[in-house]
This record gives sequence, C-alpha cells and structure tokens, in this order.
Amino acid sequence: MFFKLKLAVALAVGYVLLTPPSEAGTSPLKSLVTMDDSRGWEGVGRLNMGRRSFCTGALVAENLVLTAAHCLFDRDTGARVPTDEIEFLAGWRGGRASAYRGVRRAIVHPDYVYSEQNVASRVRYDLALLELDRPIRSGSIRPFPVHAQPPKGAEVGVVSYAFDRADSPSLQESCNILARQSGALVMSCSVDFGSSGAPVFVMEDGVAQIVSVVSAKAMARNMPVSLGTSLERPLAEMMQMLAANEGRFSRPEPVVRVMSPSGGEAGGGAKFLRP
Repeated sequence: MFFKLKLAVALAVGYVLLTPPSEAGTSPLKSLVTMDDSRGWEGVGRLNMGRRSFCTGALVAENLVLTAAHCLFDRDTGARVPTDEIEFLAGWRGGRASAYRGVRRAIVHPDYVYSEQNVASRVRYDLALLELDRPIRSGSIRPFPVHAQPPKGAEVGVVSYAFDRADSPSLQESCNILARQSGALVMSCSVDFGSSGAPVFVMEDGVAQIVSVVSAKAMARNMPVSLGTSLERPLAEMMQMLAANEGRFSRPEPVVRVMSPSGGEAGGGAKFLRP
C-alpha cells in the first residue's frame, strides 16, 4: 500500500511504501539537560549558521562533522552560507559547549542540488562534511562510528536540537525505520526545524553508531514521519573526495569506519535511556 507524503520543509510531494502506523513504536523525547544525561552524546552538537539559523551535526572524526547539505544554504536566497560563519558547538547544553570550533572547509555531496524538486533525489544526497579549524581531542567528546545499512523495521534513536529546544539536545531513544526508498529512509522519529542534520543511531554492543542524517519531516496519512539519508554509499563517496583533495582538505583523523551489523568497537559511553 502506498501513502502520500506531504513534506513540511518546502520539498515536494512523493510516495513511499510504509508500514502501517500502528506497527511503529516510538518513545517520547527526553531532554539531555544534565551532565549524566548527556554523557556519551557530547559528539553531537549545534551548528550555528551565522545569525540566520542552526542545525544539528555529529562528529565522525576528530576534525569532521557530518550534517545535512541543505543546512549550508540560505533558505531565502539559496546561496551557500559562508564557511567562516559556521560554528560547531559540541555538546551544547544550558548556554555552554564542551568544545567550540570554527569550520575550515565544507563540502556538499556532488549530486546534491539545493533547488531539486524531486524528493527522492534531494534526500538521497542531502549530506555535508565540515572540516573543523582544529580537531577535537577530548576523552569525553568522541567521534561516532558509522553503521552499515539498517534493515526496514530496525529500532533507531535520534539526538537533535530544534527551534523549541535550541539550548539543549533531546534524545528519542526508540523510533523505527518504516521504509527504504531510493537511498532515503522513512522513519517514525520526531523531528522539527533545527533537527536537520541530526544523527540517527543504532546501538550495537553498547556502541552508538550513526545510520542516517535527518533531512526533512513529512506527513504520511496524518502520521508525522522523518526522512533521512542512507549513508553508506554517499558518505564513502565524500570520503573519497577528501582523500583525493588532500591539498585542499586535511586528511580526516581518524578515518571513518563503516561498521557491520554484527560488528562493534570500544564504546563511547552513549546510552539510550530507559524511563
């Protein structure tokens, strides 16, 4: 059965095969306002785009932040936001960050077109990598590994900022991947303006691993859903761009590792909280 998506961020209208809403389990948002709540999630931060707007981003290496490509464009003019106006606030909470960094260089996936009206094409390549002006080397602020493609029905979680919770991140520990289509994921996760670029996680062996980046929110049969970019191929292509342009882009430290569904590495301490 097909459901019509009415996008809430000025994309277009598309069609996606969805699991009936009754089969999707979700948990409420939990604000990460204390040090204990935030422990392990300090690698997620707020991205300030000058004074105009903000998005969410996450460290995937000591000097690389992963976010959505559309965050780098002015919504009114379509122009690129100047790189020197972008700031990453790692672990931003209560008016303070665990680390403050400027952005040295920013790349957008080469197949991403900001003015693209086709939903699938736009979401599929809605990725950007930001090279920080200085690496973040801290025992409490750790980059997240990247997971291989999650299956339909997989339980995921999202850590994000939004317009109504701009001063601290929120965690939704349980939402689901409802469908996969043309390189995009349709999820039951709760997102809002400011959540663009937010990392979508799975937990494997106690390790939080990024499986997607929030691109848009939508409605499907009066059910709010979120759309995310499938990372595996487009992120690998962007990492190759970095490696091929070492004269213009610093080599990432360390190299992002794609985790297999059964694989695991030493944890970063992040945990999905239970009520």
